[in-house]
Amino acid sequence: MVTLILVGLGSSGCSLNRSDQTLAKYDDSEVTGSIGPATPPTPTESDLAFARTAASDVLTKGDKDSSQPWENPETGARGSVTPLAQSYAAEDGRTCRDFLASYVNGRTESWLQGAACKASQGRWEIHTLRPWRRG
Repeated sequence: MVTLILVGLGSSGCSLNRSDQTLAKYDDSEVTGSIGPATPPTPTESDLAFARTAASDVLTKGDKDSSQPWENPETGARGSVTPLAQSYAAEDGRTCRDFLASYVNGRTESWLQGAACKASQGRWEIHTLRPWRRG
């Protein structure tokens, strides 16, 4: 019975009192930087064309809380476009609306933010589409 208690104590890392000296440490001089922060993928012009078309389509439908998927078969990139908030009047009097678009290429994902305004024919024209910045 004594053996069982010793095995239990020896295998439970939380129950043991460890000194900081037993843990491996490194300082900044030992960091190589070979694995840095992941850079978001950069959409190609053809990827952006598919995203713009999806944005125009979903904004034209005018459905509340809707998204429009898109995919570029040439590059394999894909994503979806989701309108944000309600439309608003721009300084020039046109009706505009903001949107958020996902961009997935391979195993990486990034986000694009954009704005579109209604053209004279009732279609939405995208006037900005850039990487989304949190904050």
